[in-house]
Amino acid sequence: MNGDGVPDEQVLGATLHAELLRTGDTVSTAESLTGGALADLLSASPGASETFLGGVVTYATEAKVKVLGVSAQTVEKRGVVSRECALEMAEGVRALLDTDWGVSTTGVAGPTEQEGKPVGLVFVAVAGPRGTRCEQLDLHGDRAEIRHQACLRAAILALETVAGVAV
Repeated sequence: MNGDGVPDEQVLGATLHAELLRTGDTVSTAESLTGGALADLLSASPGASETFLGGVVTYATEAKVKVLGVSAQTVEKRGVVSRECALEMAEGVRALLDTDWGVSTTGVAGPTEQEGKPVGLVFVAVAGPRGTRCEQLDLHGDRAEIRHQACLRAAILALETVAGVAV
């Protein structure tokens, strides 16, 4: 744990990997603002290839629609920085890579707002056989800090959802 009571990346990644091994499940990632950092966190544990099958970075809106199947209607009505987009990304990567769980990140890391939404507004989502969840986060800090916090929260949400408990 770090000083804020949040598990560090290595512990968090290893704990999620162990829980996925225990349940016999696999996971994949769909990332926007985190740009592959969540996939890096999930692939860092020895033996991670047994549970982490891959990830997709869909930074551009068009990639979210073409690759992950985010609906054009969602993009038009809610935007890519939205609960709906995060859920569709998680469901889309789960289907694309045929995993039990899909985890997604979308939001505004800065330095400026996007779609009229403020820096630090982030959505992380998890979709899988034991539930679909999404959290809205209002993060603070510079671009790197927001991206890092988003990765940690996405991994914690995945762990909580897979394990069926709060971390």
